[in-house]
Amino acid sequence: MKWAIAAPFFDLENIDTANWLEPFVPGDNHEFQLIPRQKPLPKWHDRKSKFTPINDWLIYMRQAADALNSDADGIITVFPQVASAVGLQQTLRFSNKPVVSWLFNVGTCSGGPRRKLAQTTLGNIDYFVVHTRREIDIYSEWLGISAERFEFVPYQVPDIPIEYEEERQIPFITSLGSAHRDFPTLFEAVKKLDIKTVVATGKGAVEGMTIPDQVELPFGISKAECLRLGQQARLNIVPLQPKEGVTAAGQVTLVEAMIMGRPLIVTNFYGAEDYIIHGETGWLVEPNSLESMTEAIDLLWNDDALRQKLGENARAYALEHFSDPCAGRHLERILNKVSENRKTPASAKLQWAK
Repeated sequence: MKWAIAAPFFDLENIDTANWLEPFVPGDNHEFQLIPRQKPLPKWHDRKSKFTPINDWLIYMRQAADALNSDADGIITVFPQVASAVGLQQTLRFSNKPVVSWLFNVGTCSGGPRRKLAQTTLGNIDYFVVHTRREIDIYSEWLGISAERFEFVPYQVPDIPIEYEEERQIPFITSLGSAHRDFPTLFEAVKKLDIKTVVATGKGAVEGMTIPDQVELPFGISKAECLRLGQQARLNIVPLQPKEGVTAAGQVTLVEAMIMGRPLIVTNFYGAEDYIIHGETGWLVEPNSLESMTEAIDLLWNDDALRQKLGENARAYALEHFSDPCAGRHLERILNKVSENRKTPASAKLQWAK
C-alpha cells in the first residue's frame, strides 16, 4: 500500500534529502511519498498566541490538498494541525482514503466552537498515535471517538552523539525546555541546596519570577548548545507544572536526556511514568512538592553510583524503546492494522468507528 506522508517539517527546500520514519519501516508491504508544504511556517517560539494563526492553517490546507491529490492509497499526518486539514478536506470531498495521525498532541483541549470543529474535522481519521497513555482517554472523550482508534507509542528521537563529558570542576544542574515547567519549585530547591543551575528556556516561561543567584538563564541558545548542557550537567531535571486542560508536556526533553545517558529527575505528571521507571531509569518526584524535588536533587547530586546507574539504564532503555527503528516497527504494525480494517465488511467498519 502506498502512503503519502504530510508533515510540517517537509518543505520544498529539504524534500530531496528529508526523511522521517519511513526508512525504518521493515518489510515491503508499504511504500511512501513525502508531501512538502509549499510555504515556510514561522518558528513556534516566535508565536504570540497558543492557537494556530489563519496563515498557518492556509499552509496546512495546501499541504493536505497535495496529499489528497497524490496517487497514494492512504495518508499519514504528523501533528494534529495537518490531520485536521486532511480530515476537513476529506469531508468536503467525500474522500475515503485511510488516514493515520501520528504525534497527535493537541496540547490543550479547548471547548465550545473549537471542540465542535475538531470533532467535525477529525471524525474521519482512522487511527491516532499519541505519546502518553493518558491522552487516549482525554482525546477519546473530547472528540467523541472510540478509544480503540487511539494507540500509545512512545515518542522517539534519533540517537544523539555523546560528545561531551560531565563538567566536574564546576558541576551544575540543567533544565531544558519551556512548556508547562514548574520553575518556581526548581528555583526554590536549588536555592535551598545552593547548587549551580543552568536553565535553557524561553523568556516567557520565567516572566515575573524571582531568579535566585544559583540560576543562570542563557536565553536564545541553539539546539546544539542545549544538548551540550544536557551532556555536561551532573543532573538533568524536567520540572512540570500540572495545569487543567493540558494533555502532555516534557516528553521530548526527557527522551533526549535518556538517550544521552543522563541521570534524570522528572515531575510525575503528563505521562512521565510512561517513560521513567522510578529508581531504575530516572527519578520521579511529586507535583508541586518542594520537599520531594529538594530531596531528589540532594540524593542524586551526592550519590555518584546512583547517578551512573540511572544514566546507563536510561540510555539502554531509550535505545530499546524510544529509537527510530522501534518506532518504525510500530508504524508498520499500525499501517497493517489500518489496511486490514479497510478490507473488512461494512458492519465491522461501523463497529470500528463507534
